[in-house]
Amino acid sequence: MSPDAAFGALVVATGVLIVAVGARWKGRAARPLAPRRARALAWQAYTRALTRSAELALVTARDAAGRGEPTVVTVGDVVRLAEERFGYDEVVREDAAAALRHAYERAGRPADCVTDAYSSIQ
Repeated sequence: MSPDAAFGALVVATGVLIVAVGARWKGRAARPLAPRRARALAWQAYTRALTRSAELALVTARDAAGRGEPTVVTVGDVVRLAEERFGYDEVVREDAAAALRHAYERAGRPADCVTDAYSSIQ
């Protein structure tokens, strides 16, 4: 056997071994590699979902309000949307109220909009 053929066989055998080990261990991660980073990413996803839920609640309430009627958006609407649309089991009302206040202020505090997000501050 030539040295090139022996080297090629060694490379192929190493590749087969790596594939076999990878197939055996696939899906076996018991915990995240960086728990602090995983918690930070989960918090970012949670706040992003609440922000989107608050914006969606504002838009939905504006569309549902009739001409000349005030737009009414509640913290409960944000909680419901976060649970229904984004799959969160438990949404903290204070976080939802903060997201609604942020969305309300970013929208320029429309005069025809009424919200209970500010009364949720304790």
